Amino acid sequence: MADFTHFNSEGRAKMVDVSDKPETARTAIAYSSITVNEEIYEKITGNRMKKGDVLAVAQVAGIMACKKTSDIIPMCHPIPITGIDITFSWEEDGGDHRLNIEANVKTKGNTGVEMEALTAVSAAALTVYDMCKAVDKGMVIGKTYLVEKTGGKNGVFKREAQVK
Repeated sequence: MADFTHFNSEGRAKMVDVSDKPETARTAIAYSSITVNEEIYEKITGNRMKKGDVLAVAQVAGIMACKKTSDIIPMCHPIPITGIDITFSWEEDGGDHRLNIEANVKTKGNTGVEMEALTAVSAAALTVYDMCKAVDKGMVIGKTYLVEKTGGKNGVFKREAQVK
């Protein structure tokens, strides 16, 4: 268990003590996606979904989830988020349409924001699903992953190839 930082000497879960880590500017970019059929694509892009503006609601959901990450991921530290931006883009995907979701999260602190960025894109994708499931429950939430992170002891991580 010595290699795992989230376990104490008795092998039980603990929150890692970050009080001695230096405060630095930290960023994280995460990606997720959801693939939808033509009907949902047209309703979202034409703002004709009965529940409202899907992307606006998904964006707010992602931002709220980012800020609440420590409430739902047990070992995450509550940290001040100094900035978050969620962007959406569409791609054709074998006759269906893939909504790409990216979150860029920033803080200045002594622990990173990777989990906050991942939580943001996950919540945004789930919100799209929730708002569109009355039309089609066959939507597929795609791979969710860290694209890049900066700051802290380990410095920069940048995924070499995007995985969609």
